[in-house]
Amino acid sequence: QVDLAESGGGLVQAGDSLRLSCAVSDNGNNIYAMAWFRRAPGKDREFVASVTWSTSSTIYGNSVKGRFTISKDNAKNTLYLQMNNLRPADTAVYFCAATLSRTVWLERGYAYGYWGQGTQVTVSS
Repeated sequence: QVDLAESGGGLVQAGDSLRLSCAVSDNGNNIYAMAWFRRAPGKDREFVASVTWSTSSTIYGNSVKGRFTISKDNAKNTLYLQMNNLRPADTAVYFCAATLSRTVWLERGYAYGYWGQGTQVTVSS
């Protein structure tokens, strides 16, 4: 069992930065990869970024490339999402997710068996 808890969401203005955190109950030894997804009102869930736990290899969604950075602190068992130059289109509930299984489908939500409760990010224009 892996428990995930996001924090760091809030209301910011366009162009601002925000860092989300995801506390992981597992010590990381069992995790293959983690990711951030988001869901905007009336839209499907969207892949944001992923990182493999052992190699730190990352993947980013096209809409956030160059603005968002996913990272992890193994000592703190924490996943981060640094979001810069935020836009109103980034407004969504952000979820962290984890998978214990090796998979190539890291951009697909169904690859992840563990999810946090989400944290709201609102970007005003």
